[in-house]
Amino acid sequence: MTTPKFITYEQGEAALNWIGLTDALAKGHSLPKAEIEDSFLYRGDDTMLSRAAWIDGLGALVKTATIFPGNSAVGKPAVNGAVALFSDATGEAEAFVDFHLVTKWKTAGDSLLAARRLARPESRNILILGAGTVAASLIGAYTAGFPGASFTLWNRTAGRAAHLAEETGARVAGDLEAAVAEADIIATATMSTEPVLRGACLQPGQHIDLIGAYRPDMREADDEVLKRARLFVDSRDTTLGHIGELKDPLARGVISESDVLADFYQPDLFRRESAEEITVAKNGGGAHLDLMTARHILDTVGA
Repeated sequence: MTTPKFITYEQGEAALNWIGLTDALAKGHSLPKAEIEDSFLYRGDDTMLSRAAWIDGLGALVKTATIFPGNSAVGKPAVNGAVALFSDATGEAEAFVDFHLVTKWKTAGDSLLAARRLARPESRNILILGAGTVAASLIGAYTAGFPGASFTLWNRTAGRAAHLAEETGARVAGDLEAAVAEADIIATATMSTEPVLRGACLQPGQHIDLIGAYRPDMREADDEVLKRARLFVDSRDTTLGHIGELKDPLARGVISESDVLADFYQPDLFRRESAEEITVAKNGGGAHLDLMTARHILDTVGA
């Protein structure tokens, strides 16, 4: 029997880099398409999300996440969980990888891969809506992909934005509409159920990274954002029928499935076609991306 490795957050942080991870995610999408299964359980505002993925040649993974928004009131992370990685050859458990390590690098890496393909290479002004854990990791990821970029933060609770700005050297937006108009890349990493990003404020050439919405009742961008942009997703299978950001406007006929031009399994189509167009990428963060990330972590740390 193989003894599985236990990989801690600190081990991963010491060994990983953002460009290497996004290259691994791109390579993972050249393998046979993942088999994916998601299970959602709800209790009021709380969510238990169990995700499983199997990629022939890469292995299998099960990741269970618990999202308890009320945890912030008692000083605990809102998102917790566990990750198990299994051998493709024998099915044995190969590694138990720290949940927060996989989630951090998968989530921001997903967004960075999309931005490397869709954002203008000269993008330097990056606006992040939200001031939580994901926002902090996005600053590190985007800095790797867009060296010399400057960051602006906006959050409904201004104090949290100010705290993160002090830690990272970002500035805090005084006016959201003005900050949107000035940005090259806009990332939304909130827990909002109502749109916080308005399409009327967008400017030609911008890239929009939608991250926060993960439930059917959640939206971060209004309909006008989707109608003005060329639309992309990390995975059609984990976004179109599951996440309110797309499920809701699809159900109402605001957009159609044909308006979603590509996902990561279609790299030749996942690209910007002009400097003036607005692009939107929805980060759904499916289990296949957790699998690719966990495998890369094991290969990097466990080598």
